[in-house]
Amino acid sequence: MSVQSSTALKWDAAPVPAFREHPSKLFVETTSRCNLSCVMCMKQNPEWTACDGDLDMQTFTALEPALPSLEALVLNGVGEPLLNTGLERFIAEAKKLMPSHGWTGFQTNGLLLTNMRAVSLLNAGLDRICLSMDGADAGTFGAIRAGSQLYDLEWALKALDSAKRVCSRPDLKVGVEYVVMRDNLRQLPAALEWAAERGASFAIVSHLHPFDEPHLDRCAYDVCTDEALQLFQTWKAKAHLLGVDINRYFGILWKYTKSFEEQRIVAFVEAIKADAQDRGIAFDLKRLFNMDYSRIEETSAVFKEAAAVAARTGLELRLPEIVRRERKRCSFVEDGGAFVSWDGRMHPCYQLWHHCRSFANGWLHPVHPRVFGSVRERDILDIWNSKEFRTYRENVLRHDYPSCSCCNFAPCDLVQNDKFDLDCYANAEPCGGCLWSSGVYRCLD
Repeated sequence: MSVQSSTALKWDAAPVPAFREHPSKLFVETTSRCNLSCVMCMKQNPEWTACDGDLDMQTFTALEPALPSLEALVLNGVGEPLLNTGLERFIAEAKKLMPSHGWTGFQTNGLLLTNMRAVSLLNAGLDRICLSMDGADAGTFGAIRAGSQLYDLEWALKALDSAKRVCSRPDLKVGVEYVVMRDNLRQLPAALEWAAERGASFAIVSHLHPFDEPHLDRCAYDVCTDEALQLFQTWKAKAHLLGVDINRYFGILWKYTKSFEEQRIVAFVEAIKADAQDRGIAFDLKRLFNMDYSRIEETSAVFKEAAAVAARTGLELRLPEIVRRERKRCSFVEDGGAFVSWDGRMHPCYQLWHHCRSFANGWLHPVHPRVFGSVRERDILDIWNSKEFRTYRENVLRHDYPSCSCCNFAPCDLVQNDKFDLDCYANAEPCGGCLWSSGVYRCLD
């Protein structure tokens, strides 16, 4: 029996959320407008050309057929949700239809979170709110989140704490999101301590997604995978014990005649590559040789310190991977998620939601939206159950994609074209260059 047929039988026997007749999670963009100019946002990219707009009640009403089966409704996109004055009505209407175990929430910069707004959100039925926090001191915070200051976040947390008492809503979950960069990495433990002292019960940490080339030097992660790094370090240790200087490999590889020692080096590295191939591990030797290991060690040390702070303060902490996860998992698709932009278009994931330029793999990768229909024109469940959307989810869950970040031929014309058609595996989904499934990016989900 083939791998694909075996997988299909497993799906038929016990459907995962991706293959239910309804989405389990909806991510709905209440607005694409924002009142800040954060350095890491895709909206600050010089080639950002998308038209801004707000979700209206008519479009939100079109989501109603999916609401009775939802486990989560996350009301944010690339904009600031609190700019939409209909936000409370969206929450209240959703809570009437969603199951008792389902929750509503959103991420916000908190600038508009006054005492009155906090009370109105809680009275509407809000379950979770996550505030952006990217520094533990005023200088770092203000430099990253242009237009906002640390005391704005403090006031927002105070407003939420007060509203929980006024509305008798101690169940509201308040958290912070921290985008890790080299600029603010060392402040992470102090930031978590600061947030926990002011009422935060959870924290989501994500790496910077470089939407512009200068952002690459600010990333605190590496795109080599965990298994590739472990395998390389094991062989490197063997080489040291045997006195084989594998660092000379690329300098001697193309020499016409090689000394005995040089032949030994080449043979040793070829053995490393063969081992990686046998294990099915994507292996970029040049990147592994040139990796900034001090950066990885520093990130690892800070994350350990952050975990200790969370354990001591009772903060629920979600940390990203330090290097890419070799065994990918697309939580968006596997958990039955779908994305609806403010104008009603339905998409599969955060990566394929808006036009943008991504440098996540170290080179330019144009990203284009994948749209399966508009809820303004077609029933949301019809779109979800359409052959096109279901086939897309089936393909994604096979995870049979090239590992573009570790490919020696990348960037190639297939993924750098202005219009993506097929990758080198003949897949119509541009998932090979996506790092969400590798665990380096996190969000409220």
